Amino acid sequence: MWVADEIGNSLTVLDAAANTVVTTLTGIQGPHNVQVGQDAATVYATSVGTDTVVAIDADTYQVRATGQTGHHPAHVIEAPNGKVYVANADDGTVSIFQSQSLQPLGLIEVGGMPHGLRAASDGSVIVVANHMTGALDVIDAQTDQMQFSVPVGDGPAQVAVSADGRYAYTGITEPAAVVKVDLDARTVAGSVAVSAAPVQVYLTPDNATVVSADQGTPDAPGHAVSLIDTATMTVRTTVATGAGPHGVVIDPAGTLAWVTNSYDNSVSVVDLAGQTVSVTIPVGEGPNGISYSPRTPGSSTPTVALDLPAPAAVTDEDGSAESPHQPGHR
Repeated sequence: MWVADEIGNSLTVLDAAANTVVTTLTGIQGPHNVQVGQDAATVYATSVGTDTVVAIDADTYQVRATGQTGHHPAHVIEAPNGKVYVANADDGTVSIFQSQSLQPLGLIEVGGMPHGLRAASDGSVIVVANHMTGALDVIDAQTDQMQFSVPVGDGPAQVAVSADGRYAYTGITEPAAVVKVDLDARTVAGSVAVSAAPVQVYLTPDNATVVSADQGTPDAPGHAVSLIDTATMTVRTTVATGAGPHGVVIDPAGTLAWVTNSYDNSVSVVDLAGQTVSVTIPVGEGPNGISYSPRTPGSSTPTVALDLPAPAAVTDEDGSAESPHQPGHR
């Protein structure tokens, strides 16, 4: 299990079986999101502070490659087609790289502020949550061309996509709700109110339940995840977590969900059948993205410094130095 500690400038590696911290990787500036690759041997992380994506060996914690992204790289995925996609929130683009080597392959213009993205497991589409335009942007994973957009409401930050690419789910902020989108019909198929403004959403392997991390805001933080029936779009129950639940991931068996609490610097482990938190794990400061790995973690050395190249200065459009990014979706 990998956690992106954005304020702490670190990645926390967890043992998912023991629910303990194995090691902390330091030296990455503003990691907003982390994603275990298709073969689980490589882990990808975005660095908001340096406008880069980093490929890390999951066993040795050595940096395999880095790639220059657009401004403010938010989320990263490795799709079934063997390509890595990074949503550049401040550029309105999605960068494409070859997996592992991070050789640049192209750029997709989507406009607005693309934030989260996920691919259908059948490899058909990649769906992007566009935080500024209030829409889901759908990309053909074979041609890397944007196909269409579906308006959903204010502030979508991340998506979950059904295995067959038929449905997508996303959270909106005003009002706080989770929306179901029929990608074939290109329309909203349902929605349900949740406990606070949601950030990440994640589907169980059977596609029957979507788990929504209801973060809220720093002034009015959420303290729960919502478990939603995807067929009826009703909330089955809410499970209390720490403050500001942001990221969520589910194991392949569909039994456990791990949730980052961005205002509590912790991860809650949710027993989905029992609908309770079984354990809370302290991690680094400002945890956001989280990704499950089936591999046994590598070295148990408490801290490992990532060997990253010296970053170029990241500046705002007016040329001034950019202030550190605070966690959350923007």
